[in-house]
Amino acid sequence: MNTDQSKKSKTGLKRTILEWMGIGAVLIVLYATGLHTEVIGTMQRALLWTGLLDAETQTVNTTDGPLLSEATYNLPLTNSDGEELRLQHFKGKVLFINIWASWCPPCVAEMPTIESLYTAVQDHKNIAFLLISVDEDQSKATAFMEGKEFPMPYYFPDAGLPSIFQSPYIPATYVISKGGKLVYKKEGIADYSSASFRNWMIQLSEREI
Repeated sequence: MNTDQSKKSKTGLKRTILEWMGIGAVLIVLYATGLHTEVIGTMQRALLWTGLLDAETQTVNTTDGPLLSEATYNLPLTNSDGEELRLQHFKGKVLFINIWASWCPPCVAEMPTIESLYTAVQDHKNIAFLLISVDEDQSKATAFMEGKEFPMPYYFPDAGLPSIFQSPYIPATYVISKGGKLVYKKEGIADYSSASFRNWMIQLSEREI
């Protein structure tokens, strides 16, 4: 290798090292400030716009799940105002239950699609939304929801989640029929803003199953 080639090689190596150091510094700042969740969430939200992660294809992919037990309905919750209640309070309605956390990028990414669904169906008295935060620091969940001005009601579990709502992944979303049956389950990110999912929720609220 001649002198010029050696210099070019060393210059290229230095440039590569500096570039990686710059990337590393940006990542450190993002994690130190907590902005990494927003950045990753934004990237995943862009993926949602492609339609590849819709909560449905041509029809909603329902499941023939079990009925919720009385023990499940006994789940104690605290709402954002500090009021205590139980899942039993919502019995007899179609329940859209989303398990999420403020530190979870996929949760952050799909939240605007849940807002779209909520806004479209909130006037239907037989539909209730429960966004259940699993943040250890509840103030972070509150800061996230208030900072984004999301109108959806959110809750904190005062006991371990029932087995039917336990998943190795978050977000995890469940829809419960008026009769108390698990009819939809999705582990991971999805887009809930589609007309098909909205219409399915409304139709479900008009049935007694």
